[in-house]
This record gives sequence, structure tokens and C-alpha cells, in this order.
Amino acid sequence: MILEHYVVGMLQTNCYLVADEETRQAVVIDPGGDAERIAGRIRQLGLDLVGILNTHGHFDHVMDAWTLKEELGGLIFLHPKDEPLLSDHKVGLGALFASLAKSPRGKVDEWLEEGEELTFGSIRMTVLETPGHTPGHVAFHLPDAGVLFVGDTLFAGSIGRTDFPGGSYNQLIRSVEEKIFTLDGKTKVFPGHGPQTTVERERRTNPFFN
Repeated sequence: MILEHYVVGMLQTNCYLVADEETRQAVVIDPGGDAERIAGRIRQLGLDLVGILNTHGHFDHVMDAWTLKEELGGLIFLHPKDEPLLSDHKVGLGALFASLAKSPRGKVDEWLEEGEELTFGSIRMTVLETPGHTPGHVAFHLPDAGVLFVGDTLFAGSIGRTDFPGGSYNQLIRSVEEKIFTLDGKTKVFPGHGPQTTVERERRTNPFFN
């Protein structure tokens, strides 16, 4: 499996490229900026972009999803409860940075749901609904690789903000405890901002749970 990490956009969002080495099928998770750089890397590696996966609908995670699709193709995935964040900049936070935020130029191709399994080549991802930061926030679990992409639900030593429209602190805490902390402790956690961590490290040391 190819796994690359890029820090993109004005809010330093973590964007991830995941690809199957044999079939060359690839997905990009949370393209919140720098689409040209990401597209160039995909071309350099000779990959076929088949999916653009969004953990949630805040502009700093979806801003260049449609640009990537225009450049390389691929289906755009999002949870339906976050659809309002795409159409209303006050909800999706684009209004805070109106000069740089890009409005989606097309539709979402596939709506995500709890327990759904996405397969790209030999890569298998399970969708986990993790609301709290946004109503339709999800995480992507790769059980075979021991990897979890959590977006803005959980950070190394912290959690995502819940004071934005649609946020809920209690819901986020439940999401982490019921969907993330129940996974194998060795699972590598790749957040939407900041350094990676592990499930076990956050269970033991995260101050919001200890």
C-alpha cells in the first residue's frame, strides 16, 4: 500500500493519498487545498484516482475535491448529513475565509453510511460514523493495515472543536469512546491536523478522556 501525507491549504490540513501498488487505484482523503501539487504527485506515481473521500464538509477539508475531480476524475464521497456545509458557507465555515474558499462546483457522487465497506484494488476501508465535530463526520478504518483516518474528531492529545454549527461535545466524546477507542490499540491514527498518534496512546494520555 502506498500512503503519503501532505499538509495543504491555509489551515494546514492533513491530506492523505492511499493507493494499491498492484492495481494503481488511488484515493485522496480530505483535499483541502493544493490540488495541483496532489494531482502532479498522482501523475508522477502513475496512479488512477478513483475516489475523493471527505471525512466531513468543512471547507478546509473539501475545498479542492472538485478541482481534483476535474483534473483526474474519481468519485466524491461525503456523509449526507454534511451536505448543508457545502451549500451554506456560514455553516461550512467558508465565510470566514471567503476570498480563498471555493464553492463546490458539482454534486457529491456517493453518500457514506455507517459500516459501509469501500474497496479500491486490494485496499479495504470501513466507514465509521463519528459525529460531533460536524453532524455527518466519518472516519475511514483500514483494518488490514491497522490505520484509521479520523479527520477532526480526534487529535494527538486533543479533540476537534464542537462550537461550530452542528457540533456537539457530548456526541464527539461518545464517537471517540464507542468507535475509535474500541479498536486495536496499535491502530495508527491519522488526524485532520497535527501529528499522527495511536489508539492506545490517546486512550492512556488524552486529557479529554483521563
